[in-house]
Amino acid sequence: MAPAPKLRRRPILVVASVAAVCLGALLGVWAWTSTSNTHEVVAVRATIARGETIDRADLMTVQVGVDPGLRTVAGDSLPELVGQRAAMDMAAGSLVTSESVTRSVIPPAGQSVVGVALPPSLMPGEPLQAGDTVRIVGTPGAQGEATDAAPVEVTATVVGLHPGAEQDKTVVSVLVPKDEAGELAARAATGRVVLVLDSRER
Repeated sequence: MAPAPKLRRRPILVVASVAAVCLGALLGVWAWTSTSNTHEVVAVRATIARGETIDRADLMTVQVGVDPGLRTVAGDSLPELVGQRAAMDMAAGSLVTSESVTRSVIPPAGQSVVGVALPPSLMPGEPLQAGDTVRIVGTPGAQGEATDAAPVEVTATVVGLHPGAEQDKTVVSVLVPKDEAGELAARAATGRVVLVLDSRER
């Protein structure tokens, strides 16, 4: 009987097989790494305006790779957010951070929020921030007359800024005691007030 013919291995097929095995291993490592580096966090399903109460339908959980510097909210903490309020405007699709929500109500009992529209010339050059302590000070009349009387001042806390809301003015929302809100609103309506930023030291 004639001996069985010897099978000849083609080098190119051997190389291709090794390359396929290596590629499969790399894809497996990449898939495992991608999965292990993602976390379930809370995201916004529907846009929530500042101050609104957060409903369960407003939120969802997503799997993302998160930068350690971003203080997101873990997915299993979603039920704890329901019933809290948005501390800032939260756009649909954005991630929820610990600074995005608050348990406090604005304005709280005994306080009111008043909007004061001011041009840049009547505001400090330093950019205002929510939480700043400011004074709304009455200015002289239309003719610029000065008096010996001390200017009327109302101490307030900045809760929001709305640039360009009224022509070239910025509407500054400030928190004041309820019994001072009426007078401040009346003075702000005349346009004869200036905003003073007090120390940020705490």
